[in-house]
Amino acid sequence: MELHSGTFNPEDFSWQGLTMTAAAADHIRSLMAQKPELLGVRLGIKQTGCAGFGYVLDTVSEPKEDDLVYENDGARLYVSLQAMPFIDGTEVDYVREGLNQIFKFNNPKAQHECGCGESFGV
Repeated sequence: MELHSGTFNPEDFSWQGLTMTAAAADHIRSLMAQKPELLGVRLGIKQTGCAGFGYVLDTVSEPKEDDLVYENDGARLYVSLQAMPFIDGTEVDYVREGLNQIFKFNNPKAQHECGCGESFGV
């Protein structure tokens, strides 16, 4: 691995990747079935919240050049290469909490999370 001028190049690393539980894959496939133009779901991060970073989910109808794609039985999860240092190894789940159903992220890189679980720090 070679670093130039102190910059970080995520392409210089090998990644463990991301995984989806059966429930997450089922939900993503359901979204894809509802809108045939959808290719899957993109997981990203943004600086936000009290812990530093928050997860961002969006539907994908056109992949980006730097996307990595993880698939589970037809469900596709797109991840920006720039987000990988923060979420590599994450398991994406889809769970019911009371009346709500939400995506949950089991991220081994997260050293702490805020009380509401909306943001994390590495």
